[in-house]
Amino acid sequence: MTDRPRIGVSACLLGERVRYDGRDKRDAWLVDVLGPRVEWVPVCPEVEAGLGTPRPAMNLGRDATGRNMLIIDGVRDDLTETMTDYSGRRVGELASAGLDGYVLKAGSPSCGLDVPLDSQRERGMGLFATALTSRLGGLPVTDEHELADPEARESFVDRVFAHYRRRTSG
Repeated sequence: MTDRPRIGVSACLLGERVRYDGRDKRDAWLVDVLGPRVEWVPVCPEVEAGLGTPRPAMNLGRDATGRNMLIIDGVRDDLTETMTDYSGRRVGELASAGLDGYVLKAGSPSCGLDVPLDSQRERGMGLFATALTSRLGGLPVTDEHELADPEARESFVDRVFAHYRRRTSG
């Protein structure tokens, strides 16, 4: 058991070069300010599902039944089953990992909480984010855009530390 809250996080936000273009999206506040107070559990759904880096850009779409799909831009290859299978397995592992919160990459077709669909008129949740929030409904979850707001950031940190205290007491 750790003496600090455990927070799952999109690996690119910690500076890992796992984005589709081989870059990162390092978030200085997460790494430099919150980082020393928590234990990170980095996850990159695309890399862990075997999609590699770099990889073609992907987006979220909808099929004829209204189901969200993960598709490769331009060629429209459907990666939904790959990501759904991976997400179910990984979220199962995370469910027993003693997490106290999760920070997702905003706008990501796998991790985003609010992602534009193909049509741009509709929005949906990324496939990994859907699995995570469905299975771990009581877990404080946010993304880096929400954390840019000082009040939202303070609220998230408070909820994470409260979750940690509940999980580790008794």
